[in-house]
Amino acid sequence: MRPLGLFGCYPLTLALIAFSLTGGVPRPLAQATTARVQPRQKASALRTIGFMTDFDVKDDAVGICKAVMNGVAPGVQVIDITHQATPYDIAEGARFLAGSAPYFSTDAVFVVVIDPTVGSTRRAIIARSRKGQFFVLPDNGLLTLVQDRDGIDGVREITNPEWMIGAKTSSTFHGRDIFSPAGAHLARGDDWATAGPPVDVASLVRLDLHTATVDEAGLHGEVIGTDGPFGNLVLNVPAETFAKLGYKVGDTVPVQVNGQTYQLPFVKTFSDVAVGKPLAYIDSRGRLSLGINQRSFAETYGIHAPAAVMITKKQ
Repeated sequence: MRPLGLFGCYPLTLALIAFSLTGGVPRPLAQATTARVQPRQKASALRTIGFMTDFDVKDDAVGICKAVMNGVAPGVQVIDITHQATPYDIAEGARFLAGSAPYFSTDAVFVVVIDPTVGSTRRAIIARSRKGQFFVLPDNGLLTLVQDRDGIDGVREITNPEWMIGAKTSSTFHGRDIFSPAGAHLARGDDWATAGPPVDVASLVRLDLHTATVDEAGLHGEVIGTDGPFGNLVLNVPAETFAKLGYKVGDTVPVQVNGQTYQLPFVKTFSDVAVGKPLAYIDSRGRLSLGINQRSFAETYGIHAPAAVMITKKQ
């Protein structure tokens, strides 16, 4: 048998040459792939969305909203802040929003749906902070703490149907029909001026929130929430306000809550006291908090927000 020459198996050889000339992909397939992949916008160019609701995760609501966002802005990154905000608690939502916003990029978009009056005359809005972040939410006070800290340089009411989904907007699920698509339009860089007419910043709904005060009698504040599942009491007492009372780490602080006085060691962290023992400390958000090492202060003493707090000055 004679050895095969260079082109002795020429059908296979020619096929390999053709394969190499098309970059390792048969020409018809390469052409089809090029024509098929035409993304609207690169995912890397999309703004990140921070998403917060009181929907919980027991049903499909959160997943539906994310699917809507991805449908408008394919590949968008959605970071869940929480979906277990206390139902209808706008003040808690405002606190969570203000607490998380600084950890997002300065061009991030926030979609926030804590909306007890959904379907009413309350406005659905987009607000832009002076930092450049966008907030897509109901005009019900959720923006109060962000507005106080960062300032708001513009607001639009969402009225343009092209920024919504569906032939008919639901009266009970604006998270899906208005807020999610509007947030995704912003994430992909659409001009927010087309979402609807401008709104006077001075007309925004605001919550009547108070920070603790200090007078000759001492500090007057309140319990404004609990720390996740752990049951630590969060107070409306900034560290700098508490410092006016004169207490230092290691001191015992008489904290009166709803008329009951607790003698609490003021320490840096939970393990500075024995397991099961109470403490007062400055939390990670810079507020005075009350806790029990590896126990729930709220459950142990039956205290929940709102609750009046009084602390006398150090003698």
